[in-house]
Amino acid sequence: MEFWRQSLSEHLAEWRQLLRVNNFGWLWVGQVLSQIGDGVSKVALLFFVYDLTGSALKMTVIGILETIPPLVFGPFIGVFLDRIPKRTAMLVIDVTRAALLTVIPLVYALGLLTLMRLYALVFVVALFSMAFGPSLNAAIPLLVKQNQLTRANAIMQSSATMGQLFGPAISGVLIAVIDAPNALYITAGAFILSAAAKIPLKIPHRMSNRRRQSLLHDFHIGISFVFVDNRLLLGLMIVASLFTLGIAGFVYLLPMIGKQLLHADSIAIGWLWSALSIGVLSTTVWLAWRHTAGFRERLWMIVGASIVGGLAVFGLAVMPVTIVAALFIMLIGGSSGLVTPIVSATLQEMAPKEMLARVFGVFNTGTMAFAMLGMTLFGWVADTFSPVISLIGIGTATLATGVMASLLASQCQRLSTAKPSASMRHI
Repeated sequence: MEFWRQSLSEHLAEWRQLLRVNNFGWLWVGQVLSQIGDGVSKVALLFFVYDLTGSALKMTVIGILETIPPLVFGPFIGVFLDRIPKRTAMLVIDVTRAALLTVIPLVYALGLLTLMRLYALVFVVALFSMAFGPSLNAAIPLLVKQNQLTRANAIMQSSATMGQLFGPAISGVLIAVIDAPNALYITAGAFILSAAAKIPLKIPHRMSNRRRQSLLHDFHIGISFVFVDNRLLLGLMIVASLFTLGIAGFVYLLPMIGKQLLHADSIAIGWLWSALSIGVLSTTVWLAWRHTAGFRERLWMIVGASIVGGLAVFGLAVMPVTIVAALFIMLIGGSSGLVTPIVSATLQEMAPKEMLARVFGVFNTGTMAFAMLGMTLFGWVADTFSPVISLIGIGTATLATGVMASLLASQCQRLSTAKPSASMRHI
């Protein structure tokens, strides 16, 4: 008993120390507010468009408009973000999102809002939102020590999980009470509070010692670093993309799986979504709790998470019972909650600090492309064949992630016995 009490005390002390480093706690608070605001705005905008048009197809255009910017412009925005202070970037993004989301209900109240104008505003909001992820990921290693990166990313992911848990629920209540357009005012307020939380931050600005080159030259350097100069980084990108292929397909097919395979009603499907988020939050807390692992050990953790997640998907396909399915879905969420912060922390270790935003921009574009492929491919398989066949495909992709991660871990073992290179410093 004394051992567990001492262990708990030590871990809580480490968390407090991390949250106090350069006001890292304020960054986490701001991210919680930002993620909740993001969750509220996504649901509110979908309801707004549907109320405005009565068309499900026109409503889905919102999702497409929010996906295009990171897919097309992700690698390029990183070049610009590497040149400016990360605190300034995040402040500008939050304030701009708040202003744009305030404009939508104002223009609507004046009777000037058309569908195309709404689409244009949503697209511009998505452009700024796209830049926030690389800014945040580039800021974390500038705030915390290298041996705190995995824990810091796990803590930061907990904010995204809170947004997924509370954002849609808050949005539903707001829409019922004050209507979808007015709910956007609350969202704008959340982004303003998020910006205010970042004011105390002290984030050092890291620039390359080289003479400043053109944006195109810096873009080329970022692409070369990921795809040419660092084989381990490219392998990690393949691992993350394969995992995203399966998990994104599963998440977007979950309502259909609930209805057609589990014969669940809307309330039960809501509980299944909660099970997914609980799984993510559980492994996120565990990852933030445990001591930092080396690169090879983290890769083996990805292998384990992929195997558990893949087998859970297969289990869902062969045992379509709602209560059992909730347990499988929790395991799938848990595997996702483990892989994402591990990948982020590893990227932050391997990339030079002056080009972190570029690396994350390129990386996010690759994983986003595979996410869209997963949604489309497994959706088509479910419609053409059956949800069970689609789940088998998702499970196979998830298990393939484990195979690729194990190969990468074996490559690390071979390279670590050879002459160390810059890319192997943190293995």
